[in-house]
Amino acid sequence: MTTIKDIALKANVSPTTVSRVLNNDHTLSVTDETRQRIMSTARNLNYKTVQLRKQEAVKDNKSYQVGVFVCQSLEEELNDPYFLALRKGIENQCIKMGMRTTVIYRADNFTPDQLSQHLDGLIMIGQVDPSLVVSLKNKVEHVVYVDYSPDESQYDAVVLDFRKSTNLALEHLLQNGAETIGFLGGYIVEYRDGQERQFAKDDRYATFVEKMKETGKYNEKNVHLGYFTMVDGYRLMKEAIVQGNMPDAYFVASDRMAVGALSALREAKLSVPNDVRIVSFDDVELAQFASCPLTSVHVPIEEMGITAVKLLMDRLKGRSIPLKVTVPTHLVVRESCGARNVATK
Repeated sequence: MTTIKDIALKANVSPTTVSRVLNNDHTLSVTDETRQRIMSTARNLNYKTVQLRKQEAVKDNKSYQVGVFVCQSLEEELNDPYFLALRKGIENQCIKMGMRTTVIYRADNFTPDQLSQHLDGLIMIGQVDPSLVVSLKNKVEHVVYVDYSPDESQYDAVVLDFRKSTNLALEHLLQNGAETIGFLGGYIVEYRDGQERQFAKDDRYATFVEKMKETGKYNEKNVHLGYFTMVDGYRLMKEAIVQGNMPDAYFVASDRMAVGALSALREAKLSVPNDVRIVSFDDVELAQFASCPLTSVHVPIEEMGITAVKLLMDRLKGRSIPLKVTVPTHLVVRESCGARNVATK
């Protein structure tokens, strides 16, 4: 591929001059003859500007159609800013890269015969059993998982390091004086052929148990599991309040659950962070506008969706080796943990 240096050498000028001429920099003081010589050399060497290459890439990508398989029903997704942001990232990146409109499939009413025969790639949001993907192999070759990695030797995936992120939250609470820490979390649901199977433990739960046992602070009575909803966050915190002997702090596995928990604590006349400290997970927009702004592990949700589309495009362009991308997180500290407002990397 021809470079600016190639043109500069041929036209007997500096690379900087070539770059400014090709980018129509009219503040450059150069003769018309030199400008014409550079343009002519660029044409003869078949040089294409970055803008032109981007335009051509978008034009080429319009032949691709991408499907998105969503584990949540439409109602569940509309009530969950995490999954809404994921899909937004995917759809916006598809538009940016010039792909055709995405086709949305939902687990609650999906059957394999719905899958378009003209689908070039499929992005799976959530925990979808790979046996379902295998059954679709004759209809779609390229699959990228988001928020789950069932088999990194076969499938591209974009994931979080839940273990590292959970430890980040727990270390923050411990370092800020929490003697006892409770856990509010949700069931992980895996979808297979339209059916759902529930699992009580996810990586946040497992890491919490491991860390608390390591520090000698684990108490099974302080662990409450339900669904990743405000309703269950409220319900589980009410159970903890009725149970008595409240921990100093809680790690809550999602912002939505944490908002529900805040409501239960407020009803019980318990102050956050004076009586109970809270650290949650996701850092969606809701977190900073909660009744007590939430300290939360920030997840670059839209970027996960964007990355999934880029991985799929790489596959469509010929990459054969599967890649697993782990996106970084950091802790955004607000009022709910009782510490000063800083971001912890």
